[in-house]
Amino acid sequence: MKKILLFFILISSSIFAQNNVKVDLSNPNSTIYTHLYFLQPESYDPAKAAKTIYGYSGKEAEEIAIKLKKILDGKGLKVDFTKVPSDAMYADSTGITSYTETYSLGKKYRYVLFPYRMPEIYVERVGNNWYYSSETTSKVNDLYKKVFPWYTEKLQQIIPELGHKKVFKIELWQFIGILIIIVICIGLFYILKKGVFYILRKTLNSITHNKLNKAIDISLKKLTRPIVLLLLIWFVKTVLPSLMLDLNVNSLLFLGLNIMVTVFWIYVFLKLVNVGMDIYTQFAESTHNKLDDQLAPILNNFFKGVVVFLGILKLLTLFGVEPVTVFAGASIGGIAIALASQDTVKNFIGTVMIFVDKPFHIGDWIEAGEVVGTVETVGFRSTTVRAADTSVYQIPNSALSEMVVNNKGLRAYRRYSTNLGVRYDTPPELIDAFVKGIRKIIELHPETRKDAYNVEFIGFGDSALLIMLNVYFTQLDWNIEQASKHSLHMAVLQLAADLGVEFAFPSTTVMIEQFPDKKSLATVYDIDDKRIQQIIDNINKK
Repeated sequence: MKKILLFFILISSSIFAQNNVKVDLSNPNSTIYTHLYFLQPESYDPAKAAKTIYGYSGKEAEEIAIKLKKILDGKGLKVDFTKVPSDAMYADSTGITSYTETYSLGKKYRYVLFPYRMPEIYVERVGNNWYYSSETTSKVNDLYKKVFPWYTEKLQQIIPELGHKKVFKIELWQFIGILIIIVICIGLFYILKKGVFYILRKTLNSITHNKLNKAIDISLKKLTRPIVLLLLIWFVKTVLPSLMLDLNVNSLLFLGLNIMVTVFWIYVFLKLVNVGMDIYTQFAESTHNKLDDQLAPILNNFFKGVVVFLGILKLLTLFGVEPVTVFAGASIGGIAIALASQDTVKNFIGTVMIFVDKPFHIGDWIEAGEVVGTVETVGFRSTTVRAADTSVYQIPNSALSEMVVNNKGLRAYRRYSTNLGVRYDTPPELIDAFVKGIRKIIELHPETRKDAYNVEFIGFGDSALLIMLNVYFTQLDWNIEQASKHSLHMAVLQLAADLGVEFAFPSTTVMIEQFPDKKSLATVYDIDDKRIQQIIDNINKK
């Protein structure tokens, strides 16, 4: 008896609760709730739901209300009433307008249910009540055709009674439909895989006009798979509404599909970065500039970081976080991180300036402040310079970008200048012959410029007559420069020995005349003109 009484109490309370819900159009929340509540199976009353449609009445308004509900269910768009405003004077400040209507400046008394996924559906204030907008109602039929394929209604008519039995809120025919979609997707995957790879390869060939290497081919194959999966997900999202699944099931399925789409897009862009870097690396290897080779890994890490960061922001929006909030948080977080890591940011800016200005290349010999050595690597934060004693300097790029850098590696020639000091008692004829002989040696040397050198008697030193030797070597390699100096010095020494010219060194000579039985210490020079000319001529033969 108690169970029967309890049963009647529950039935009467549910009937009372249903009768207690009335049509309320006073604010956005009430209007949307009225529309959706009176189209639920347990409270189905399309006449009351049609009250939310402005400008229509009777069966036409009911049909519009029902189609609106089916469109939302078909797309898995579940209204969160905790976020729908209950203010009768609510003014939209999102700035998101419909596709066809442009609003004038001022307040917009309207609320868009899903501004980023279906901005065409929104309610607006007319007089003292809120209704679905005239634009929404005028587009219902077009939206319905887009969401539900042409065969949807025909499919419903041919399904037998047995197919409508439910298991976990899913009817048997819907299970069969899901299996058919899966089988079709598997077949399409193998067909599209070859076609997409062929199109990508042809497109890249037409852009680069170069033969693609094996690394690029491998990257394209890896890029093909997520693109095919994205096409298949688009296909699934297109045909899935035709199965007329329950709203809760649809919302979960579409959430999963949207997450997969975001993840696959992240993967696609990561692979695009790989393909771009492979092309860039191939180009960099064909140039003499080694700094381009060093730029590839830096750009690779940077672009991948940007892709992952934006992908995470997109994933947050799928879980209900407003995009404006996400970008505002990202901006504030970015500022906070920048302030907390100023040195890192400064070094990154310094890295950018180095790659833009290119003050040196990998392998260049530079002088930057107290650091002198060969540039080995240019990293994201610092530059590695190896000194002549093989020790390694790590210079922060922020500091290096502000230094005065003397790049020895950019010299067109290597200049070598020195003074040759000969004895004061050397006859003028031998000095002149010595100068001419050195000029001839420079002209015949394989590693010197023939149009720019200087060999001149420039003055009188403390202990020697000074002959300036200024020459330019054409080879920029340090080792070759030293070998060139060696061969030049040896030729000069040989010429001095042949002519009898002696090099001076700091000394003091005391001259004592009238000293009995002592000969003069002065050097006796052979200044025979024929002999001197023969020595100069022999240089050509050597």
